This record gives sequence, structure tokens and C-alpha cells, in this order.
Amino acid sequence: MPTAEELERRLLAGETLLAEGANHLLEVVGVLESYGEVLDAYSINLIYQAEQQFLNPFPVFKFLDGDLSPAKIWRHLIHDRLNFEYAEYCQKAMFWHGTGGLDAYLDSDTFSASCEAIIARKRARDPLLALLDPIFRDFLPELIRSAATTHALGQFWRVMSDLFIDLANAERSGEVQSIVDVVEFIKVGLVNAAGNPITYGVMVAGEHYWVLPPDAGLTFLADVAVPYVEAVFLRGMPFLGTVSFNAQAQQISPDQARFTYGALFADPLPSMGAGIPPSLLMQDMFRHLPEPLHAWYRDCGRGEGDVRVKICSSFQKSMFCVTNAAIAGTMPYSLTTQAPDEQRANKAYAAAWASRLVTARTDCLGAQGLD
Repeated sequence: MPTAEELERRLLAGETLLAEGANHLLEVVGVLESYGEVLDAYSINLIYQAEQQFLNPFPVFKFLDGDLSPAKIWRHLIHDRLNFEYAEYCQKAMFWHGTGGLDAYLDSDTFSASCEAIIARKRARDPLLALLDPIFRDFLPELIRSAATTHALGQFWRVMSDLFIDLANAERSGEVQSIVDVVEFIKVGLVNAAGNPITYGVMVAGEHYWVLPPDAGLTFLADVAVPYVEAVFLRGMPFLGTVSFNAQAQQISPDQARFTYGALFADPLPSMGAGIPPSLLMQDMFRHLPEPLHAWYRDCGRGEGDVRVKICSSFQKSMFCVTNAAIAGTMPYSLTTQAPDEQRANKAYAAAWASRLVTARTDCLGAQGLD
């Protein structure tokens, strides 16, 4: 496993965290293509929930995207569907950790005023909410905060889904031929989308209200992408069965900023939960595996007997590439700068990232195959 100093050196030298190799390229591009297909469905559902299930205290049909046909309901009941619970897990992680500009805006007086206007309009036409609001004054504002995070995550995943599908097409066309190319392709995509505005409005009784208005100035990279990496890649949430929730055992840090339960730290064990590891996501990606990667998995180790563990391992490698691209795209200054102050700023930035990544599952970065 590389040391923090080695990780810092790679970041400052513009090298990739993941080692080069044909197998790594197959794993990363293939698993990101399947992830892109899954994120497409996740994004559609999250935006549907935020817009069509807004302030619904009992969203029983929230995973059906408005399709209440008997066939759709039956497939849902027999679990012939994607695990939208994982998307919900990511949304809750972002909501709970609350970092970045999105969370700062949700704590603002402007947002509170918007909530009051929306709730007043909604209460006048919804007897249940009119009853609940005076008793639980924070309940409806909290639902609106959660809906705002849900919609923002849906917008983020819309961009990432398209980016990962484009990456797979670029690899097939020969434009992407190495891990360096993968990281650069993702970095360019993130940088190009960096300034995309994040906005969210709802219709309440025929009237439009802004929840995240354009004048809030929220953007894709700084206010959603970076908080997502913080909450889902790094911090995550303690998962039942991996640590003791007994306060006396002190296995969970009281400081959320020190949590290391995210995707980069996950042990590839098929627990079939949403958290560590994200096995529900592995099942979803298994349904969309491109054939070249699927064939390689069948030829490795236990074949399909441990395919979800293999997908988790490949997924971690791909997430290190995405993190690598995000770090490169947000480096304070160009890596070729000769100004001492700028070099020191870059070094401090790389060192901060290296100190966090060094305890992650970096043992996967040099491996060229699957056990």
C-alpha cells in the first residue's frame, strides 16, 4: 500500500493513482459504463421524487417514477428492479454530512423565507400538513431541505451518467487507451460542467416556487460534486455489522469529519446492504455489465460465484480514478507552475488529500488482476 508521501508525489507529478494496465482499463471503463446506465435511472428517480413527491409525508410509490401499472408494481414487489435504496443512501449521506455551498444556502435566511412561503401555500390545501406543521415546526422545512438535496444529487448524477457513457464510447473509438486517458477524460468533463447552475423549483397549487433559485449562485462542481465526494466517497455512514454502535465501545468517531466509511474505504464483502460495501449498487451494475467485462469476470477466480465482490473491487478502482480527476481538476494552480507560493499551495492541497486517502483501500491501486 502506498504511503502518504507516495500518494502526494503522484498527485503533484500528474501521475494516476491507479497503475496502468490493460486489465485496469477494462475494469474501469466497463464498470463505469454499467454505473452510467444505473445513474441514469437513479437521476430520473431522484428528480421525480423531488418534483412529484414534494412534501408528501408518505411517499409509498416514490420508486415507481409515476408508473403505477400493475406490471410495474409487480416487478417492484418481486424485486425485478434497480435498488433505488442505494441512491437514497447517498442522498441521506450528503444531507447528514452537510458540507459545501449547498448546505450553507440551506442554512440561510433566504431559504427559510422560501420554506415559509411554500409551507403556507401547501398548508392551505393539505389538511394533514396543516395539522402537522403547528405541532412539529421543523418537520416540513426539513422535508424541503431533504428534497433540495435529492434534486441536486439527481442533477449531479445526470452529468456523471452522461460522462461515463461518453467515456465508454471514447474507449471503443480509440480516443481513450490508458488510465491516464481515463483520468484526463473525466477531469475535462468535470471542469466543463463545473459552472453548471444548480437550481430547483416546485409547483404548489398551480404556483411556482424556487427552492434553489438561480440567484443563489449554486454550481455543479463546488456546491454538489465536492460535497458528494466528501460524503459518499470518503465519510459515508457506519454500516450495521461492521462496527459497534455501542457508545462505550468508541468504535465510531464523534467527529463526522473523521468518518472513513465511504466507497473508497469499503471492504469488498457481499453484505447486500446500501452502505459498506455498497452491495446494492453492485447488484444494479451486475444487471448492466458490458459483455467484455462480464466475460473477464467469468474467467477469473470463481467465475460468477463472487461476481459482486469483483464488481466492488473494480468499482473502487474506478472511484479512485474519479477522485484522481476531481483532485486534478481542483488543484489550486497548474502543476507546471514555477512560482514558489503556488507550488507550496499545490503541495499543501495534495498533502491534505494524501493524508485522507492513505487509509483507504489503496491496496487495489497496484493490482493487475482479481483474486
